[in-house]
Amino acid sequence: MAGEAAYIDDLPELAGTLHCALGLSPVAHGTLKALALDALRALPGVVDIVTAADIPGVNDWGSIVKDDPILADKELNYLGQPVFAVIATTRELARRVAAKAKDTMQIEPLPAVIAHREAHQKGQYVLPPMHLQRGQARAAIDNAPHKLKGSFDVGGQEQFYLEGQISYAVPKEDGGMLVHCSTQHPSEMQHLVAHALHVQAHQVQVECRRMGGGFGGKESQSAPFACIAAVAARKLNRPVKLRLDRDDDFLITGRRHCFWYEYEVGYDDEGRVLGAEITMVSRAGHSADLSGPVMTRALCHFDNAYWLPDVSMHGFCAKTNTQSNTAFRGFGGPQGAIAIENIVDSIARALGCDPLDVRRANFYGQGQSTPYGQAVDDNVIHELVAELEASSDYRARRDAIAAFNATSPVLKRGLALTPVKFGISFNVKHFNQAGALVHVYSDGSILVNHGGTEMGQGLNTKVAQVVAHELGVPFESVRVTATDTQKVANTSATAASTGSDLNGKAAQDAARQIRERLAACAASLHGGEASQVRFAAGQVEVNGRSLPFTELVTAAYHERVQLWSDGFYATPGLSWNRETLQGRPFYYFAYGAAASEVIVDTLTGEWKLLRADVLHDVGRSLNPAIDIGQVEGAFIQGMGWLTMEELVWHPKTGLLTTHAPSTYKIPTANDCPADLRVRLYENANAEDSIHRSKAVGEPPLLLPFSVFFAIRDAVSSLGGHRVDPPLDAPATGEAILRAIGAVREAA
Repeated sequence: MAGEAAYIDDLPELAGTLHCALGLSPVAHGTLKALALDALRALPGVVDIVTAADIPGVNDWGSIVKDDPILADKELNYLGQPVFAVIATTRELARRVAAKAKDTMQIEPLPAVIAHREAHQKGQYVLPPMHLQRGQARAAIDNAPHKLKGSFDVGGQEQFYLEGQISYAVPKEDGGMLVHCSTQHPSEMQHLVAHALHVQAHQVQVECRRMGGGFGGKESQSAPFACIAAVAARKLNRPVKLRLDRDDDFLITGRRHCFWYEYEVGYDDEGRVLGAEITMVSRAGHSADLSGPVMTRALCHFDNAYWLPDVSMHGFCAKTNTQSNTAFRGFGGPQGAIAIENIVDSIARALGCDPLDVRRANFYGQGQSTPYGQAVDDNVIHELVAELEASSDYRARRDAIAAFNATSPVLKRGLALTPVKFGISFNVKHFNQAGALVHVYSDGSILVNHGGTEMGQGLNTKVAQVVAHELGVPFESVRVTATDTQKVANTSATAASTGSDLNGKAAQDAARQIRERLAACAASLHGGEASQVRFAAGQVEVNGRSLPFTELVTAAYHERVQLWSDGFYATPGLSWNRETLQGRPFYYFAYGAAASEVIVDTLTGEWKLLRADVLHDVGRSLNPAIDIGQVEGAFIQGMGWLTMEELVWHPKTGLLTTHAPSTYKIPTANDCPADLRVRLYENANAEDSIHRSKAVGEPPLLLPFSVFFAIRDAVSSLGGHRVDPPLDAPATGEAILRAIGAVREAA
């Protein structure tokens, strides 16, 4: 029933539960000289105030590079950085006391760098620069018939999960600690909490039944809250809950990286890119977090669906005095791919060609490989785009839009069709593994536990389907329990679109072992060959007779057959050299394309998406209803990133001024087009994925590139499509008006 699902804040609070709120840095950069907390400690209802000195173990939650303190000790690196934790009898009281943080701190201000371009100019980075190249890009550009150079800005994006960051830590006997945590990576939380408490991993249990959204924001950045709650719970030996207010969530946590690009390309008369050089600068924030892997994936997706024979890419993770940016759906892939799409779109305008024709001229062909050395041997982009071009009536609508714009002085329409090629797997090889446990009870019911986390994407439904199919039982016979580090250990994050691929295969492996044992038991009891026993629709066919699955299970139990099993899966064929950025980091590619039509008011900059046609490749879909829902959701979320979700930091104080729903605009139901046509492309995965399906979480987020470039197309019409609109993302009303003014002036 609707409303039945319990989230962490819905759990009944244990007797003696205390509540935690965080005192935050009021400056973007400074040295913390002293903390005067005695007055706050003496307030009624305040039980304690926890500082860095109270952390028994390591004061660091850095995901890869150990450079991120749980609680700031000496240096303050961004406005909103947690400095101390107020532990009080009620959440409201804890929040009111924590709000007095500014009055408790003696700070020596230091110069702050807020903008990533400024950090790049100063040479301030959280990691060494990355370089990925093939061939001789400089020579290819110099020798090309045509050249194009420019720059481009793409903003970041707040995850805006409906359930905010929350952890509930409960002390257990023998020094144990149970942490209910809204996280995409329970194993990482387990290890970081253990390090903070200075205990071994087996003393920490992390459990997550479900999240109210994650989108990457709960992959690494659940950690400080889990650690703080656990440290406070250990110190006071009482349960402690830490649930962030939405404003604090915005101010403390990171989001999708902003990117700035500087590029130069050479191309021929058909628009084929002959040579390309690009510099990508991301706003990493004050620490490394996941900025390295994000930049790696951006570099590996600059090609998108295009063959780039000679290319040179340079990635810089700029260190700024802002929140440390982190994973977000797509994980750098969208930031990499939109750069080449912007370039190809500009080439088409320079040549006076239809952008789709230039895109098609650059598509990967057979036998070609990516700049990082992986063969593109499952390429279906030609067939997929051709199918969408026909089904969306692209050519006829292009002509109709030109006729409309010729007679409409204020309202202008635009149309764009853009492709997607997205690599599936973690760029880090050892993360591509998963485990699962399957228990068949003597009454025939089945319990499954796996290492993935459910955040509304339907992972548990898909895993239950896989197990039900493998054992030939109704879906209703299978139940999936909460993700728990005491059941499946050493799990990977539910991220990189690998949730179903990895955990589905692991659960299938466990179920297969049980099925084989049951088949052998059936053959021994009823004759025939075990290999000939069939399981389907809750029945077991053995030696010419049919018996209920439940009956065979009961008989197997009496025969002392093991009715549970563990399963394991490791993605085969992967390799990656982090130094040279070469190898085969992806198991396969997911493909897609979208055609979007918009209308723009050239007096106000307002726009509306009139129609979107989407064709997306999910292989042989495990669950078409879930997959279509994921495509629709990703499309609208990506559209929000590129058109309306604007992050603004005060250039002097470093305050994130868009830190609440009142100042940060996300798409609503009203922004969904009245005509949204989403179809799944018929295409079994060439690789042996789970039932030949393909991942669906992240790739569709690149589909709304078509919306951005449709807006660009509409603005371009004001100059007869001869002037390249200087439109950055997000294409807010103000940005659109600036681009309109520039096009009119140039024309």
